[in-house]
Amino acid sequence: MSEYEKLAQRYIDVWNETDPTARRAAIDALFTEDVTFVDPMAAVRGQDEVDWMIGGVQSQFPGFVITLLGTVDGHHAQARFGWEMGLPGQEAPVAGFDVVTLAEDGRIDRVLGFLDRVPAQP
Repeated sequence: MSEYEKLAQRYIDVWNETDPTARRAAIDALFTEDVTFVDPMAAVRGQDEVDWMIGGVQSQFPGFVITLLGTVDGHHAQARFGWEMGLPGQEAPVAGFDVVTLAEDGRIDRVLGFLDRVPAQP
């Protein structure tokens, strides 16, 4: 497994961590203090806001898990990877891909997220 694949899996693991204390420890280890995260649904800055955002997604979609989708691609301190989110054993209604950049210490300092599949809104 490449370093970029390991990084992407750690990122996915943070999103799936439901214990608030463990999630925050994982966020602190994976993201820089001033990380930025931007996708069509959110724009946040810093570890506190990333933690708040992930907790909010988990509250909005209880029981959903995120899994890596396809190949992780990385070079020059940046990586991109696809993911999907849904209930285990069912077709995932949400899918997208993220691009992350890394600081000199190897932690993620920027996330650019894109949504490829979302449920139709009533």
